[in-house]
Amino acid sequence: MIYTCTLNPAIDLFIETEHLKPEIVNRTNSYDIQPNGKGVNVSFILNDLGITNTAWGVGGGFTSKFIEDSLQKKGIKTDFTHIEGISRINVFTRVVETDTEFKEVNNGPEVSADKVAEFLQKVTTLTNDDKLVVSGSFSKGIAPEIIVEIAKMAEKQGFDLVIDTSYPEVLKAIDHRPFLIKPNDEELLSWFDQDSTDDVDTLVKYAQKLLEKGAQNILLSLGSKGALFINSEQILFGNAPKIKVVNTACSGDTMLGTFLAGLEQKMSLADNLQRSIAAASSTAASTGLTNFEDVDSLMKQIHISQLEG
Repeated sequence: MIYTCTLNPAIDLFIETEHLKPEIVNRTNSYDIQPNGKGVNVSFILNDLGITNTAWGVGGGFTSKFIEDSLQKKGIKTDFTHIEGISRINVFTRVVETDTEFKEVNNGPEVSADKVAEFLQKVTTLTNDDKLVVSGSFSKGIAPEIIVEIAKMAEKQGFDLVIDTSYPEVLKAIDHRPFLIKPNDEELLSWFDQDSTDDVDTLVKYAQKLLEKGAQNILLSLGSKGALFINSEQILFGNAPKIKVVNTACSGDTMLGTFLAGLEQKMSLADNLQRSIAAASSTAASTGLTNFEDVDSLMKQIHISQLEG
């Protein structure tokens, strides 16, 4: 079983407005309300591709109920750890006049030590038949070191751990040989105190440092440049198709969910990477997660090549 884990779930409010000016009423063209959180998105994508999964989370209030209800309506089993307080609402505003996007992301509620322990108790039930996907930021009260603790549990219990979070504690977690790490290029470089670069060879070099530290596989998203898959046996690169970007908030989650589905479906790594990039691009061109209708056509623009190590 694949379990997704969202330690700071959210409702995302997407707004499109012609302009965004201070001290006046800005009338919007449209809005959309969506359950969100990186693990939640991975659950939706897995489900859309026919992969049964269970969504774990830590949340509270009417917002958490909306998120859980939305998952359950899709047939996704949920097992959230419920806390006091209200899970966060984030706002993403697209301004037509300037073709810009504003992202306002909140911290989320405080989680008590007892509730953290309650969540970790769930992790103790996982076995070598399971995958656990830990994605996104953590609520207040959940220290980033929890990713190291979960990695130790994965190593001891034998389940596959997938990590998609930007905390530098990931570097400590990979000492325990997690199955897959999915940073983006900026996150990867930040872990090594490096400046941003478009040079693929440089990005490969730092991804390989993660392999040397213990990570088994790296899925590295490069935004408009595409993505890399790297392990000890091969380095694959795929370009991104040309799209009109509407919202980039969930594209990385789409890539990860699609890639994990491809692993379950025994796709070749090259075909899997190609489909994952196409799905991520489809999401970036949409107001929400992809419905996969345009993924086949986007795949025709994507070419997978094997790079030298």
